[in-house]
Amino acid sequence: MASLSFRNILMTLTLVGILSGILPEITLGQNCGCASGLCCSQFGFCDTGNDFCGTGCQSGPCIGSNGVSVADIVSQAFFDGIVNQAPAGCVGKSFYTRSAFLNALSSFSAFGTIGTVDDSRREIAAFFAHASHETGSFCKIEEDDGASKDYCEESNTDYPCVPNKNYYGRGPLQLSWNYNYGAAGEFLGFDGLNNPEIVATDSLVSFRAALWYWMRNVHPIMTTGQGFGATIRAINGDVECDGKKPDLVTARVNLYTDFCNQLGVAPGDNLRC
Repeated sequence: MASLSFRNILMTLTLVGILSGILPEITLGQNCGCASGLCCSQFGFCDTGNDFCGTGCQSGPCIGSNGVSVADIVSQAFFDGIVNQAPAGCVGKSFYTRSAFLNALSSFSAFGTIGTVDDSRREIAAFFAHASHETGSFCKIEEDDGASKDYCEESNTDYPCVPNKNYYGRGPLQLSWNYNYGAAGEFLGFDGLNNPEIVATDSLVSFRAALWYWMRNVHPIMTTGQGFGATIRAINGDVECDGKKPDLVTARVNLYTDFCNQLGVAPGDNLRC
């Protein structure tokens, strides 16, 4: 997953402004915190114009908004069709709910609403394909044997690891690493470094954290038409792409094409990474 931290981005933008003689007037806060009429950019800054309302815009009057209702596309029947694929007794079957997903969207109004209606359906299909793959059709809340793995990037001083806390995969997209927990918590208003467990105990936080990662790293790929294969690279490319694990790539592609069929949209080109 992406390793560039939120604070580094802020410092970079501020330095650019100083060097050009203009200190950027940028507002940010929990849930982006933008005033009415301002866009929340890909990296959580509030303003207007193409840099904020264009590619990567997360919420607000984003360029290309099409007025699609995600709730109409992600029907209860569609959601249940995924969850019902999980074996009986899976902890995720009662944890992941359509209502939690829809409530989480309040922070990310651009999800599934940019471009054509077909573009919206493809983004929704892609999100649920990855979530289904990562969780086994919403069966798992946490990564298998996650506690035995080291997801602490000690060199990241912006989001330092807390002793005795583990940053393994949790939630619909299996959020991992200290720098993702820290940045997601900073944006969404929870203590991701001291309380990473909340992503596996609060279904609303779980979906919000997954959508935070999606909007920061994957949504811009979908809205610029790079294809599903590029989304695989953004989520787990180091492990699966470039011939490393073609069976896992195939599994993701199969889920995506199945959901596209269910939503009545062509999957598009460039399906593999």
